[in-house]
Amino acid sequence: MKKLISFILLLFCAQIYAQENTKISTIDFVQILNNNKKEVVYYYENNWKVLRKMALKKKYIFSYQLLETSPTKEAPFSFMLLTTYKNKLQFDAREKHFAELLKTKGKLKLLNEKTPREFRKTVFGKEAHHKE
Repeated sequence: MKKLISFILLLFCAQIYAQENTKISTIDFVQILNNNKKEVVYYYENNWKVLRKMALKKKYIFSYQLLETSPTKEAPFSFMLLTTYKNKLQFDAREKHFAELLKTKGKLKLLNEKTPREFRKTVFGKEAHHKE
């Protein structure tokens, strides 16, 4: 019985270690709608990026990047939004953390009267797990 308990503890510790050393990144691929690039850039610079800076300062995320690319027929997106979490615990708390940050940040900032639905579309999102 003692050996079984030791084995279970060892497996549990190994799982925690693996969670602590596996970063998780989310990547959203964003398409510009109706040639509204100025609105998209303003939106991400003044909302998405501001929230990521706040999250980084509070250690809610490990890193972030806003990347611009040229759309093609096969890949019809202009931006890739990357957020990396230090581990599964940080990743699992992301919704709670960003809800808190949204309350602190306040109102959504837009360039003009156009809503995000009118100027951008997330084509798809992906997750990537990477060990150090």
